[in-house]
Amino acid sequence: MDSIDKLKNIFRDFPTVGQRTAGRFVYYLMKLPKEKTDELVNAILELRSKIKLCPQCFNPFEPDRNPTSIQPCAICSDSRRNKNLLCVVEKETDLLSLESTKKFSGIYFILGGTVAMMRKEDISNLRIEQLKKRISQGNFSEIIIALNPTPEGRATSVLVEQMIKETLVSPFPKITHLAKGIPVGGELEYADEETLENALEGRR
Repeated sequence: MDSIDKLKNIFRDFPTVGQRTAGRFVYYLMKLPKEKTDELVNAILELRSKIKLCPQCFNPFEPDRNPTSIQPCAICSDSRRNKNLLCVVEKETDLLSLESTKKFSGIYFILGGTVAMMRKEDISNLRIEQLKKRISQGNFSEIIIALNPTPEGRATSVLVEQMIKETLVSPFPKITHLAKGIPVGGELEYADEETLENALEGRR
């Protein structure tokens, strides 16, 4: 395999990138001046070395101070946030989409994926144990399960709700789901802000 095909295959592993788009990326990079490709390589290396995962919600961020120290992200450390309100999302882009509405004042937990038909290999890849720990250490009055209304998302919602009830003793926090503002089979990442606002406000 030559260098062009090797790089094409790497780009094809990116979300929503097919063979034709991967080829465009490669040929675009080939036309760039060396300083631009060096800039790209250095930016990727910096991303890998400087970005950390928040120990509370697992949102990636760049710490302001010593990157080896354990510190929460800007959302988790913000004293103005409602620490009694937890929103469980699938991935980082879902968190960003909900934050863009400026209608949610609580904190988040990124689950890291979904399960398909409750397959054990899918479940083991989720941050279930970390979520149990986060919930048991908090004092949540409401936990919003904000997963995509896909078959995988719905199956994962059932799993998460069952886990919450097994982890906590009575009284349970209120467990809600996003309203049906998100179309069945849709994804939070691609929903417009108005739709997300309606889904948040109409949760039940």
